[in-house]
Amino acid sequence: MAKEKEDKKEKKATRTPEQIEAEKAAKVAKKAEMAAKAKAEVAGGGGAPAEGEGEKAAPKSKGKGGGGRKRDEDDGVAIPFPKDYVPRLRKRYNEQIVGQLKTDLKINNAMAVPRVAKIVISMGLGKAIAEKPRLEAAVKELTQIAGQKVVICKSKKSVSNFKLREGMEIGAKVTLRGNRMWDFLDRLITLAIPRVKDFRGLNPKGFDGRGNYNMGLTEQTVFSEVAADQVTFHQGMNITIVTTAGEDAAGRALLKTLGMPFKTDEQAKQK
Repeated sequence: MAKEKEDKKEKKATRTPEQIEAEKAAKVAKKAEMAAKAKAEVAGGGGAPAEGEGEKAAPKSKGKGGGGRKRDEDDGVAIPFPKDYVPRLRKRYNEQIVGQLKTDLKINNAMAVPRVAKIVISMGLGKAIAEKPRLEAAVKELTQIAGQKVVICKSKKSVSNFKLREGMEIGAKVTLRGNRMWDFLDRLITLAIPRVKDFRGLNPKGFDGRGNYNMGLTEQTVFSEVAADQVTFHQGMNITIVTTAGEDAAGRALLKTLGMPFKTDEQAKQK
């Protein structure tokens, strides 16, 4: 054993710098070859595709949020929006609402008319500290609702009273823009809000002073994308509609024209 070790040391000592560089280059080439093979296997599905697999594969969409991708509920495959697809609420905004707001708000320039910039959906999952399945279920259902990958939020500080440590996963959120934002807003107004139990109108005091509106939902089952019989945990969510209005009056006029059912003054007095 001692002789073998000495022979190896002698071989290493007798190697020239050219030989060392050649060995390094060979190792790098081998790694590159293995990476290329793995990439080819992933692209080809690891061999010949089974029947129907080629139809399910969908090309990735390029560009900003205008194109976006939809999600097939049957197999979970994301499919791209059609090329010339325009959501019906966005089309109505461009054709009807812009002119109406110009008259109501007395705005001459169409570019100054308030519009929806983005929508942020968030879930607070403090109970997920003790119940980890709650986080997985919430992320899955929020992804189904938004049609977009969800970002998991982690705690920034440790709080001993709540048994919370820094870095724990305690929330989920998703930001929608472009066509996906308009699709979600249309579904929220026409499908989700009418399914809320004992609904008597949205609180008009949910504006933040700059034309942005915040509202909450107590259950995720108001969205038709979530199967009520498969829900294990009921989870509420907060929806923030960010606008370019700059003031509450203009923001309220925009959302009211889009179809958001706010409480009237008479309803507020009766309550």
